Amino acid sequence: MNTIALFDLDKTLIPGDSDHSWGAFLARHGHVDAAEYARKNDYFYREYCAGTLDITEYCEFAFRVLAANPTAQLRQWREQYMQEVIEPMIRSEALDLVQKHLDVGHECVLVSATNSFVIEPIAQRLGFSHIIGTTPEQKEGEFTGKISGLPSFQAGKITRVGEWLNEQGTDWDNVVSFFYSDSINDIPLLEKATFPVACNPDDNLRSIALTRRWPILELFATTE
Repeated sequence: MNTIALFDLDKTLIPGDSDHSWGAFLARHGHVDAAEYARKNDYFYREYCAGTLDITEYCEFAFRVLAANPTAQLRQWREQYMQEVIEPMIRSEALDLVQKHLDVGHECVLVSATNSFVIEPIAQRLGFSHIIGTTPEQKEGEFTGKISGLPSFQAGKITRVGEWLNEQGTDWDNVVSFFYSDSINDIPLLEKATFPVACNPDDNLRSIALTRRWPILELFATTE
């Protein structure tokens, strides 16, 4: 039986939130209406932390900037964002944790609610070749502002990982799985995993992990 190691991204493998910080980056550099965008970005982030985010509503907001700009321009911004915002968040502890699983032959998969455009270079920087994120729709290489498929969020992560497993010629019944997450939003996938690990857990997840005797890993201090 194969073993897979699944990892959430934000506050699990990096100490901040890549989705929220991408929005803050866009506002800070004037790529969006700074005040209004920051207000909505902060609102949706609070909803996410509370476990009450409407993922469709959020994606309609977050994908608007993708649809409004050429992909080539977005990629230039993303490269700057990686150097300016993400690189300072890269921690050796996270790199070592992923590598530990790779060294024993586990298939490592980054599974994030953040959209795939933002997380792809972050995942590669952390050593992942398998990436599951919420997918922004594209037509002829440009973003449409719509979601493609099911968002990789809450119980949707189970479905998306299941689809990925099918592509690998297997399914949930034929793998042993680890899953690392910090967030109450990931309770469904933590419950599904063979070995759930609360990594830098928020208060709600910490309480549940203690009750259910799930391991708690304090990988590093988180921000935001």
